[in-house]
Amino acid sequence: MFITVMFGAGCRELVNPWCSLLTLTAHLKQRGQVPPDATIALLAEDGQLVSLDEDLQERTSPSSSKGSPLLQERGTYVLVKIIRGKDGAPTCYESLLDNLDDHCPELAEELRWLSGIPTMVNGRRRRMGTRHSHRELEPPSRAGRDPVS
Repeated sequence: MFITVMFGAGCRELVNPWCSLLTLTAHLKQRGQVPPDATIALLAEDGQLVSLDEDLQERTSPSSSKGSPLLQERGTYVLVKIIRGKDGAPTCYESLLDNLDDHCPELAEELRWLSGIPTMVNGRRRRMGTRHSHRELEPPSRAGRDPVS
């Protein structure tokens, strides 16, 4: 199982997440030049945010937990730094891929939304719909529609 992680100035790295979550997180921090005490996450192409450090802290045995169940095989992810707000300020999510707006505008919009920054397109709020179940993402059924002549 492999995933692709994007960071820096268009860097793409093939990573094998079939290792301990501790090892995976340390490797990604090193490659992305993130301080060891920072919190990181991976943002999938569909907008799903996978927080590696939080999962690591929640598990009883970090050395035995694997990164692979959290990630989709052959998926592409953007490395993200999580900045915890102080004194009630909201948590902020910072892409570690330079020019995310140019590479993946939908993901840049998702990070702004997660950070609480309003995103407007044509006067309407736009969301990627990544927090819904698969059933909600399927196209609407034609059963209830009037036939088109």
